[in-house]
Amino acid sequence: MDGVQSGIASLADTLPKLVAELSSFWLLVQFGILLAAGAIGTVAGILIRRRVDLTSVTMGWPPMLKLLARSFLECVGTIIFIVILFIVREAMLSLTWPSRSYLLGVAVSLATAWVVIALVTSLIRNQFIHRVVSIGAWTFAALDILGLRMAVRAELDSYALVVGGLRISALTVIKGTVLLLFTLWIANAFSDFVDRRLRTVNDLTPSVQVLISKVLRILLITFAIFIVLSSVGIDLSALAFFSGAIGLGVGFGLQKIVSNLVSGIILLADKSIKPGDVVTIGDQVGWVTNMGARYTSVDTRDGREILIPNEDFVTQQVINWSYSDNRMMLKSLFGVSYDSNPHHVREVAVAAALKVPRVLHDPAPVCYFEEFGDSSLNFSLRYWIADPNNGIINVRAPVMLALWDAFKEAGIEIPYPVRDVRITREAPMRGKTGLEPPGD
Repeated sequence: MDGVQSGIASLADTLPKLVAELSSFWLLVQFGILLAAGAIGTVAGILIRRRVDLTSVTMGWPPMLKLLARSFLECVGTIIFIVILFIVREAMLSLTWPSRSYLLGVAVSLATAWVVIALVTSLIRNQFIHRVVSIGAWTFAALDILGLRMAVRAELDSYALVVGGLRISALTVIKGTVLLLFTLWIANAFSDFVDRRLRTVNDLTPSVQVLISKVLRILLITFAIFIVLSSVGIDLSALAFFSGAIGLGVGFGLQKIVSNLVSGIILLADKSIKPGDVVTIGDQVGWVTNMGARYTSVDTRDGREILIPNEDFVTQQVINWSYSDNRMMLKSLFGVSYDSNPHHVREVAVAAALKVPRVLHDPAPVCYFEEFGDSSLNFSLRYWIADPNNGIINVRAPVMLALWDAFKEAGIEIPYPVRDVRITREAPMRGKTGLEPPGD
């Protein structure tokens, strides 16, 4: 309470003339000017925003300048309010005592701080961080303008908790939270910028691009945390206890998490799996869409997206259909009647496969005569595609339809099993069972 009382006393000392003239008409004049300037700024801002087509004006601008322009247009009413108050206050300062325009000066300072903070924080796209940083920065600026910053600082610092040799106060928590959010935003923004640049470098494989991006993001976040801890006055040596607890937790309960993290780094380093690969692990077949720190996302193209731990890709057998070459061979099995000419069947099947757009001509499809079946001659048609990430079943189905149409046109019959059932009457056996048939 002493800090609050000293703050109030400090504010009273800075506003002696205003307190003395609370009953004068100058206070009402300043309130009237504030209301009039606010109304003019609001109406002018609405009219300007209606007339300005921001999309056409900022066409071709960099994204950052577009954000600043949008924020400036939203604050144009407040800017007009500031300009009006500044002109009126300068005129009053030249005609009367400074105390008679003090409220106008405070309003100009608060509104200016609000506009500057709004323009700067408009670059933060995360809405939560945007609001926290905006409110925190404007609160700090308002306390400083009103002369209450030191008093509030001392009051917040008086509420503290000592853990071991570490003193944590309410002021430390607030400062640390705001600084942490701001530094994490900067780290993530810079990491995203580098990630976009890496994707344009064709000399780096996708896995190396992801590895560099992940490692850089981790380093930047760690660096940001250390900066915040040092800024709020926390001795990093006091965190030795917590690092020991984390090591103990890794030893007892976090083996799988650490294993997945290390496995993810190994996968990115040895380039055995990369985004876009077609893989088979266990009985799951799909396309690698994203490689995270803990798991790899595999899209099965049936509405499911399987999150497979990175450790499974290192410890289990994995089939990578596009490891060294994006081309993938598919096989379609079929059978024809025994009345068909196998040589003609092979020619018709190859020609039918080549009619499907996604089937490659080089290497060309091949049809093999596999075996003599119970009721059909069995063949296998093998063909290649260059884009397995676009789907497999949507190639096999057109190939089978093309085979059906080609066989119908060529008069080749596709048989279906026929079973003949013959019932014969077997003569009873003669023996000593006493069941002999009657004599002739």
